Amino acid sequence: MPASSSSLSVVTDAVQALQAPAEPLSATESVRLLTALGAVPDPRDRRGIRHCVQSILLLVVGAVMAGKTSWIGIAGWAARAEHRLRRCGPTPSAATFARVLAALDPAALQAALDRWIAARLAARAAPPSAAADPAGARRGPRRVLAVDGKVLRGARTPEGQVMLVAAYDTAAAVVVGQVAVDGGDEIAALPAVLNTVADLHDVLITADALQCQRAHATYLIGRGAHYVLGVKRNQRALRDALAGQPWAAVPGLVQSEVGHGRRETRSIRVISTDGQPQLAALFPHAAQIAKIIRRRRRPGPNPTVQTVYLITSLTHRQATLEQLADFARGQWTIDNGLHWVRDVTQSEDRCRVRTGSAPQNLAAVRNTVISLFRLHGHDNIAEAHRVYADQPELIAPTLHAA
Repeated sequence: MPASSSSLSVVTDAVQALQAPAEPLSATESVRLLTALGAVPDPRDRRGIRHCVQSILLLVVGAVMAGKTSWIGIAGWAARAEHRLRRCGPTPSAATFARVLAALDPAALQAALDRWIAARLAARAAPPSAAADPAGARRGPRRVLAVDGKVLRGARTPEGQVMLVAAYDTAAAVVVGQVAVDGGDEIAALPAVLNTVADLHDVLITADALQCQRAHATYLIGRGAHYVLGVKRNQRALRDALAGQPWAAVPGLVQSEVGHGRRETRSIRVISTDGQPQLAALFPHAAQIAKIIRRRRRPGPNPTVQTVYLITSLTHRQATLEQLADFARGQWTIDNGLHWVRDVTQSEDRCRVRTGSAPQNLAAVRNTVISLFRLHGHDNIAEAHRVYADQPELIAPTLHAA
């Protein structure tokens, strides 16, 4: 007979409330974070289990909210911090946290967290107003997802380093899906990560030049999405064709920005493929092509100049010059808003967790913590970590309400 499991007060309350509901749960309530974590399968043999997976995961999320990065730090926080999560029984040891997170199926954990964040975003979304979108008005896509990959430094499998590709909602600044790159093929990861998103209708997908693949364009259009993709030398014939267009004869837009110790000027010119079959044939479903020249001047004699070519399925009625420029810049938000935060603020690159699936599972937890902070209005993630580290009693209400 298995030993009795220790429990968290909020978990116990949630389980008791779900045992005999007075009425069916709403779509939002059914994917509360507590419920989502409870749906993750336990990889351990039932004999001798003292801590349920739901309790362990919730303690890990709370510890990461408080800025803990190691198993010892997580276990110490769980045992000593005034977080008001543990109700009775001993807290899991560092070895227990390490063993469970290493054995836990990362796809199952990520799927549970994806369902949770999708429900939270759906609950926040307001229905479009007919007055805001009159007939014939220029209208862009309703949502923008940036797709990019990140290597978990130091984490390796027999196939090599672990790389995760994420789909990032640029407006909400949260991850809506994440998958591990299979066999080092980052290109194949784009449809894999977008398959975790239920509805792509009228969603714009941005990605770097590596993902500028004809098969990807066909896949996205087939799911009702749009794309804005960078074009570089990995598609040499396409890039040369874009570079050879009469850009000097095309009117453009110039934008300037000063900040971070530099002045940046961007010029963008766009050519529509309407009535130009030779352009439309360059790439599946291409509606516009664009050339962006970025000039950055830092203290010093010589500015840096970068030329970027884009190709998009958005027509001139669906995206203005300004919007295309914003979409191109928006691809960088996944680096600044996610990868940099995990690397620097959450010390992911310095993390010594290496065993089994633990690095990927911890990355999923870090994404969840970033989402929790941003859904609660914290734009400064470092400051949010300090708040919850200094006031651990705030963690339980935050997790219970998530």
